[in-house]
Amino acid sequence: MPVNDSLVTDASAPSDRRFLAPPDTPADDDALKVVPVRRTGQWLAAGVVVLLLVMAGNSVVRNEAFQWDVVGAYFTTTAVLRGLGLTLWLTVLVMVLGFALGTLLAVCRLSSNRILQGVSWGYVWLFRSMPILVQLLFWFNIGALYPQLGLGIPFGPEFVTVKTVNLLGPVSIAIIGLTLHEAAYAAEVVRGGILSVDRGQWEAAQSLGLGAWRRLRRIVLPQAMRAIVPPAGNMLIGTLKGTSIVSVIAVQDLLYSVQLVYHRTYQVIPLLLVATIWYVVVTSVLGVGQHYIERHYARGTAGAR
Repeated sequence: MPVNDSLVTDASAPSDRRFLAPPDTPADDDALKVVPVRRTGQWLAAGVVVLLLVMAGNSVVRNEAFQWDVVGAYFTTTAVLRGLGLTLWLTVLVMVLGFALGTLLAVCRLSSNRILQGVSWGYVWLFRSMPILVQLLFWFNIGALYPQLGLGIPFGPEFVTVKTVNLLGPVSIAIIGLTLHEAAYAAEVVRGGILSVDRGQWEAAQSLGLGAWRRLRRIVLPQAMRAIVPPAGNMLIGTLKGTSIVSVIAVQDLLYSVQLVYHRTYQVIPLLLVATIWYVVVTSVLGVGQHYIERHYARGTAGAR
């Protein structure tokens, strides 16, 4: 059969054909112009926010009622620094005791023993249901229920007795009340962190012959810290600010110290600013520390920064 030469093409021969671009499309990519998205609304909103911030800052700085000279005069006085020291000491002690008790409660809640589970659940339910102010006032008046505490044989003679009013002072009551309150929340934080660890880690540790407490201490808790640290840091900052409530039972923390001063000088606003600025400074430092601790325990994860 004759072959039409016009239908035969040589694949090896160079082709002079060119792909033509659509009429409205530039032939050269360099001729394309990238037009940024206009965000007029966002810029207007940002401008309004900046304007409001400038106006607020101007009113705070130029308002003589704030009495910034008085703030500077009392900021580092002995009474204020002593109250700040008690606040920091109380915060650290309550967090350590609260998380120690909370960890024990979390382990009991995750155990297979129904009694331990029930006791742990009941504790968390009770102390999370009661406002912290009510708890402090309850402990402050505990002498009305138990005038004296004794140590001896149950339903038998007591060998040692002591009056409750002599045993529990305002600082002791603050420690007990805040610790029991924090332990209820710490128990849920620790329990959530433990549950975030893959079950295979428990099984792998068990296959190595590690005991229950060693598995928890060496394998599970280090991995659970990634989930525990963020809420624990928030609890620490909340506890620092929450210690101001102990002023109602005459514990001379930071807030109570400035209250003693302004009850004498009637300079309420500048003394409250002294306490506020100290709280802001300490919480900012704690926030920076929390950031680095989170980054330490997040090593090897995709979200580590």
